[in-house]
Amino acid sequence: MKYDGLCVSALRALSIDAINKAKSGHPGIALDAAPFIYTLFTRHLVVDPKQPDWIKRDRFVLSAGHGSVLLYAALHLSGFDVTMDDLKNFRQLNSITPGHPELGRTPGVDITTGPLGQGLAQAVGFAIAEEHLRSIYPGSDDLFSHYTYVLCGDGDLEEGISHEAGSIAGTLKLSKLIVIYDSNNVTLDGPLAMSAHTNELERFKSYGWNTEEVADGNDVEALDKALREAKESAMPTFILMHTIIGYGSSNQGTAKTHGSPLGLEDGEHAKDEYGWKYPPFIIPDEVYLTFKDTLGKRGEKAYAEWEKAKEKYFFDHPQEANFLDATIHNDVSSLVLKSLPHFPEGEPLATRDASNQVLNLVQQELPNLIGGAADVASSLKTDIKGAEDFSPENPQGTMMRYGVREFAMGGIANGLMAHGGLRTYCGTFLAFSDYMKGAIRLSALQHLPVLYLFSHDSIAVGEDGPTHQPVEQVAALRSIPNLYVFRPCDGTEVAAAYRMALRSVDKPTCIILTRQKLPYVFGTSAQGVERGGYVVSKENRRAAFTLIASGSEVSLAIQAQKSLLGDGIDVRVVSLPEMNLFLAQPQGYRDEVLANPRGKRLMIEMESSFGLYALADQVMGIDSFGLSGKGPDVIKAFGFTPDNVAHRVKKILGVETK
Repeated sequence: MKYDGLCVSALRALSIDAINKAKSGHPGIALDAAPFIYTLFTRHLVVDPKQPDWIKRDRFVLSAGHGSVLLYAALHLSGFDVTMDDLKNFRQLNSITPGHPELGRTPGVDITTGPLGQGLAQAVGFAIAEEHLRSIYPGSDDLFSHYTYVLCGDGDLEEGISHEAGSIAGTLKLSKLIVIYDSNNVTLDGPLAMSAHTNELERFKSYGWNTEEVADGNDVEALDKALREAKESAMPTFILMHTIIGYGSSNQGTAKTHGSPLGLEDGEHAKDEYGWKYPPFIIPDEVYLTFKDTLGKRGEKAYAEWEKAKEKYFFDHPQEANFLDATIHNDVSSLVLKSLPHFPEGEPLATRDASNQVLNLVQQELPNLIGGAADVASSLKTDIKGAEDFSPENPQGTMMRYGVREFAMGGIANGLMAHGGLRTYCGTFLAFSDYMKGAIRLSALQHLPVLYLFSHDSIAVGEDGPTHQPVEQVAALRSIPNLYVFRPCDGTEVAAAYRMALRSVDKPTCIILTRQKLPYVFGTSAQGVERGGYVVSKENRRAAFTLIASGSEVSLAIQAQKSLLGDGIDVRVVSLPEMNLFLAQPQGYRDEVLANPRGKRLMIEMESSFGLYALADQVMGIDSFGLSGKGPDVIKAFGFTPDNVAHRVKKILGVETK
């Protein structure tokens, strides 16, 4: 097009100016990838700047999130609500142009990226969501059909999550996923050759991807051709684009341009290389008009066509359309678990089995629920009766077979949720939640209500030994802001935790489940779960002491309560399924539930004691790794028995024991 060179130079100049003004940023990728961003935005991307959250829009994921200034410059030129003042406030406090893209902060940003590789995995979630939505809503191609584009760099592909995400995307034949690899052969510390020599084309080809190569990342026509050919592929496409990091800088091709401003002198040198003659932050009208006449008009037309298609869909498929209208923003609060399932009294039940019963019920209520496990569905109990697997042959399937890919599974779940129109869950054994921590953190940061299910919750795992016995994981999860961490003690609490999770629209949830069967607990309360903690077993007359527990330890505390009452010591038992939620309750409620001062409380959890002293001066926890042996023997070895709990209480109260 007539102004290709001018527009590419404008993107580069804005990137230089914003980074120089901020005295902070990453010019390297912004300068080398500008021709690709220009090509994508003006010739391919279907978005409407006036409707940035429109569900049928193409998604663009800047997985190399440190190049955010280039994205913000493109959004500004394209007519999104990102002003020149916003670019001048790049990386400043409370600006809408933060150092890495953040979902919900900047119009036109589709997902939060920054931790390398996470963007690629989340993009796989976008692509799965697009296929699944088209399949569960009959005749809905005009409502959902779109492409997902990703720009990634060397660092993204070095991260292990990229292998997991690439492998499953190829297995699922996600043909509308197009990844562009900015191959500039430089990382933060220096040349890529210091740390990698991977043939990335062969690597992605081995996953089952279509692969292409662009010899010169400055060649707009070659980039355009590669993108057009990618759209014709029946497989996901990986395009290797050769670039020069920091293109135009006197230090181009070196790590010096990766994460430091060019400065005024080198910035002017680079602009001279581009033939750019305008003052800082001044853009000629021809640039704005080019973006308006391409991306702007294309998006406006596509959105108008979508509105007509939606109106027709409501006429042809009123039932499905009404459900879509109710759930397009992931809100299913009015539809799910209006009444909680009943669990028979007196029957011991593992909370993972209770979870399975609730999950089967929820799947019937929510046809837009899709999820799965990391090759442990039979152990985590996430298989659903009558449900089919999501696959290339059956995109209508609601069960994801993630394989042993915890890293990617969490990221994919975020993409599924951020897309809109679906709810999702995923899970594995609690000990392996560490593999997913980056994704869980991004769920919380992005306010995405993903449901994480973690079973095999303690040393009770037994024979598999300390590698599989979680100790510190619950404490670590509780430390993440904006995250529910429920550890229910029975089926009632499991169901209540599910209801909290699925009625949330802005907060992810972890539900921690047992493998071993637990005794039926009289007195559990869904309303109590919603407040994080409550009295599950009252004292006989006046509580001399308070036992606080979660999960399997609640029944242990109740057994100790009975033993102590036989010795004339009246004790209250508090169930604490969600500690942070309880701590957020009014002081009056907390005091009423806990009854006794801190010195007369004992917190009991077969987990790390870290953080548990927030509620009591005395804690029974585990601050070492577990042991290999039969579950009951391991539990006894660590002292989690009714007699030992009773002994601890007597010792604290100064009561003589035999």
